[in-house]
Amino acid sequence: MKTYLDCIPCFFKQALDAARLAKASEAVQREVLISLSKELERFSLDSCPPQMGKFIYNKVREITKKRDPYKEIKEKSNKLALSFYPKLKDKVKNAKDPLLFSLELAIAGNIIDYGVKHSLDVDREIDNILAEESEAIRHESKAIFNYPEFKKELKQAKCIIYLGDNAGEIVFDRILIEQIKEKYPKKDIIYVVKEKPIINDALAEDAYMCGIDSHAEIISSGCDSPGTILSICSKDFLKKFKLADMVISKGQGNFEALYKKSKRPVFFLFMAKCPVVTKDIGCKIKDIILLYG
Repeated sequence: MKTYLDCIPCFFKQALDAARLAKASEAVQREVLISLSKELERFSLDSCPPQMGKFIYNKVREITKKRDPYKEIKEKSNKLALSFYPKLKDKVKNAKDPLLFSLELAIAGNIIDYGVKHSLDVDREIDNILAEESEAIRHESKAIFNYPEFKKELKQAKCIIYLGDNAGEIVFDRILIEQIKEKYPKKDIIYVVKEKPIINDALAEDAYMCGIDSHAEIISSGCDSPGTILSICSKDFLKKFKLADMVISKGQGNFEALYKKSKRPVFFLFMAKCPVVTKDIGCKIKDIILLYG
């Protein structure tokens, strides 16, 4: 996905929010914004938004000297999501189509995203997800929720790459992975996390904390941007990415980095949170997306 002019104000908001979260002084916050202004002069709109995200959060880390400003938020998100795990598992067990419901939960869990809105009321949003008539779960259009193709590819795949997104929502990913393994015990699943701290994106420590390792191999992409930018991923990851029979990509950041830029088909799972993205693929804010492309 390319970068649009409407993305630019969001870049500044992300930079300011990150600097404030790192408890930077106003002088340092200003320094971060000035650095972003200079970088924008040479930033191509043909680049994907996560490429600018990589610059923003690395610059905040460099200027504020805070290696992982979102560490406490990630730990809180993990603990909160884990507290919902038993209730979510019961919901899946009693669902008419457990695989479909697990997909819905995994995508709806994408609301745990402090990169878009770090003041998100996660308790309230998860209550909405669990409500019977929650508007957070809807898939009216087959164009943006391609479940039949997902089932077809899942049945045939031997090795599955699952690109993780944020801390906290890893628990929702775990539920989907457990459902896949229950249905197809012999599937090999590789769960991919970020190499270094970037916003609230999941690291290996988050994946282990949330129990992903009991059902999947955990590896790093070698990438430290809020989206899997293939040009800066490790050779080891790229080899696995190329050879996998199926790729499941979680989160809007991964969608922005890979959509129309990957040379192989990918299933994109995320909740639409950005007007630019909704316009690009033809959906509404809070629609849950299962897009194959």
